[in-house]
This record gives sequence, C-alpha cells and structure tokens, in this order.
Amino acid sequence: MRAFIFPGQGAQSPGMGRELYHQYPQARLMMEQANEILGYRLTDVMFEGTDEDLKQTKVTQPAIFLLSVVRAAMADNFVPGMTAGHSLGEFSALTATGALDFASGLQLVQKRALAMQAACELQPSTMAAILGLADDVVEHICTHITDGVVVPANYNSPGQLVISGSVPAVEAAVEACKAAGAKRAIVLSVGGAFHSPLMEPARQLLEQALLQTTFNQPRCPIYQNVHARPETDPDTIRLNLIAQLTAPVRWTQTLQNMIADGATHFTEVGASVLRGMLRQVNREMPSESI
Repeated sequence: MRAFIFPGQGAQSPGMGRELYHQYPQARLMMEQANEILGYRLTDVMFEGTDEDLKQTKVTQPAIFLLSVVRAAMADNFVPGMTAGHSLGEFSALTATGALDFASGLQLVQKRALAMQAACELQPSTMAAILGLADDVVEHICTHITDGVVVPANYNSPGQLVISGSVPAVEAAVEACKAAGAKRAIVLSVGGAFHSPLMEPARQLLEQALLQTTFNQPRCPIYQNVHARPETDPDTIRLNLIAQLTAPVRWTQTLQNMIADGATHFTEVGASVLRGMLRQVNREMPSESI
C-alpha cells in the first residue's frame, strides 16, 4: 500500500515552487488563487525571498502548505492508501485528500501561523533537538526540570526527540541530557515553543477557526499527530487538530503504525525531509520524493 507523507516547518527553501509555477498552468492558477486568499503575493516571497524571509512562521507555514498541495495536485501518481503530515503537514495531507477544500486549508494555515507567532511573542521560549538518547530518558529529564516548562514536542525518529518550552527550562534540560549521555543536545533557532503548553493562546484562537470550518471525509485514512492512529471521521479529525498545537507530534509512532498497517512504499510530497526519519524507523522501506 502506498503511503504519502507531508513535511512541516523546516522544509522551506529559496525559490520553492518557482518551477511548478512556470511549468504547469494549473499550478499557476492555484498559486495565484492563494495570493488572492492571503491578500499578499506569497509567491513573490517563495520565489525571490531569502532564507531569513522564509523563516518567518507567518510565511513559512503557508508557503510549505501551498507547495505541498500543488505538488500533490500535479502528481499523476497521487493515489494514497494512507497519509500523514508532520505538524503543519497534517493540514496539507487533509487538503490533498479532500478533507478540507483548498481555500479553507490555506486560511486555516494562515490563521495557525499568525496565532503561533503571536503566542511566541508572549513569552521567550525555544526548542532543542536531543540525539542519541532513549525517549523515556528524555521524558524523565523533562518531568524533573523545575525552572519553567519543558516537554517532549516532536518524536521524530528513534533517538531523535525535540523538546520545547521556556528558555531556562529547555537550557537546563539540554545540560541534563548531555550529562545523561546524549550524542548531541542542541538549542534550535526557532521562534518559540511549538507543541508545548506555551502554545495554549494559539490553540484557543485556532480552535475558533476550526469549529467554523467544514470538514469532509478524506479519501483515505490520515494518521494524526496527537495519537499516531488513522482517522477518517471529520469531527474526530477536527478535535485532533485542535489538540495538535499543544500536544507532541508522534511521528516515530506514526511511521511505525503505518508500516504495521500495510504501507509498502512512502512518497514525501514537496520536500525530502521526512525520508531521513523514515530510514531511522525502517532502513529497508522504499521511498521517494515528488
């Protein structure tokens, strides 16, 4: 069974989408429609912007969403038996499989990005990547940090867990992880503490938008971040998206469950970021990028 996976923040690059825009009339129409929906020319930033321009959450999220959804629409082989998306990528997966229409998906992503950026500005916060340490060890360290909030945020692959929280707490956890034998423990250059309790203001704002948005049944099951299990019920999908901003992304478990449920080939849509995580879960699993 073919599985399609969609990347999240971090998959951006200068010039993204330019070739599609000029090669396919339908891609150009979708991108111009996105510019109209957003009220500014996102494509100008995608095609001509610098790395710094594209790192802004309010730009990064709609840009990655747009590229992913357009690539899926242009692909002759986009016939998924199952799908999943990493954080932001979950919105791309839902739109590509018909659970959200294009305009609704893009509007939700824009609101999500603005809400997350606003939440980041309320309190200094950050994230850190912990490599080469068992998940349960990192979890134990996080629960014993007392100077602020720090929690597991992204279970990316075995031995790669990203933590998230207030700056002092993340820094303390990084030092504790190094002392516990982590191969690397690195504070990341990000805008804030994504997928942590510090995103609660953003979750509340996004919840209002999600409750007002129509969801359809997707063409195939989508494995959702909050619990790594497949869903097709629109109301359940909506509730899991509401929870997603403050809950960890269980990507390791998602890939493991998709493989256990019959995935025989993975295709990453719009980037080549998630395939490295897949290789850490199952080195023999065939994969490609489109």
